[in-house]
Amino acid sequence: MSTSIESLDLSQTGEWQELHPEVVRPRSVGGWNPETFAQQQIRGLVQRVFLSHSDRPARQVVFSAVDGATDIRQICRRIASALADETLKSVAVMSAGPQLLQSVAERESGVDSQIRDASMPPLRRIATKLRENLWQVPPPARNPATASSLHSYLGEMRREFEYSIVEAPPAGESNEAIAMAQFADGIILVVSAQRTRRAAAVKIKESLEAARARLLGTVLIDRLFPIPEKIYRRL
Repeated sequence: MSTSIESLDLSQTGEWQELHPEVVRPRSVGGWNPETFAQQQIRGLVQRVFLSHSDRPARQVVFSAVDGATDIRQICRRIASALADETLKSVAVMSAGPQLLQSVAERESGVDSQIRDASMPPLRRIATKLRENLWQVPPPARNPATASSLHSYLGEMRREFEYSIVEAPPAGESNEAIAMAQFADGIILVVSAQRTRRAAAVKIKESLEAARARLLGTVLIDRLFPIPEKIYRRL
């Protein structure tokens, strides 16, 4: 069995129209390195979404799961890392990762855990620098967040970073994802083959269209399928 993450398109119809695999994680077979293959597929997604020469290039993209049980943190971080590999420009991923939980709590209480240069832009003062051109930015501290506060926060990210990947709350459980998508250059929905109902995904698609948010596509995860041993031997 193997697990795949695939690019799907809900932008034309209510059905899931498969385009091609974006991230595939099959078991290791012979001399074929599945991790290398996965990295190549992620790179393809990055080039299609962020580095294409389309009339509407995407610099800030929201990622959101359809259901709350689907964790998209790892997907967002891998895409951000791949994007940072492909460009010298600054890349930010907005994620409430484990290493930021303490700093977010301290920020909300008005305590800065690190001494930062006062001349630094606001978000870079509270961000975690992962690499030379890659930062992890915590989500807005305000709770509950309003559409105006989310738009302001994303606007600050756009000013400070050339590219930004936004890990949003599940679109099926919160209005924040749609509010973010309205301001960003687009949104990509993450759909679980094991948990997400097709009707729920189509309903969110319709909500995005009603809000005039740009749906760039979807990513399917948790899909398991057998590969015949004959094919394995040829890989």
